[in-house]
Amino acid sequence: MIRLHRLFKSFSYAFKGLIKTFREEQNLRVQLSASLIIVILGIYFRISRGEWGLLTLAIALVLIVEVTNSAVERITDVLRPRINSYVKEIKDIMAAAVLLSSIAAMVIGLFIFSPYAYKLFGQF
Repeated sequence: MIRLHRLFKSFSYAFKGLIKTFREEQNLRVQLSASLIIVILGIYFRISRGEWGLLTLAIALVLIVEVTNSAVERITDVLRPRINSYVKEIKDIMAAAVLLSSIAAMVIGLFIFSPYAYKLFGQF
């Protein structure tokens, strides 16, 4: 049976973590701003349901990887005194994961929005 009180506490902790990450991580704020612009463009161009689905997955992927990166950075900062040589590598690897997810999202965005931009602006 689902215990509503425990469920509510779990969601409460998750939202606290999201708010803390939003306040402390500039990259997350930049990515959320870019996501908002993309959503506005999607509304403006009246993209299809399938395109909304792909766009939602792409945005979610980038945001999830960024939040994960923030958590891993905090973990490595705690470990720094003991495992110093790996800390930079771990942070670089997580930054690469954010970069790859961002590139994938940009490619998806280009596939979705280029036909609409072409119609709007003509041939580039």
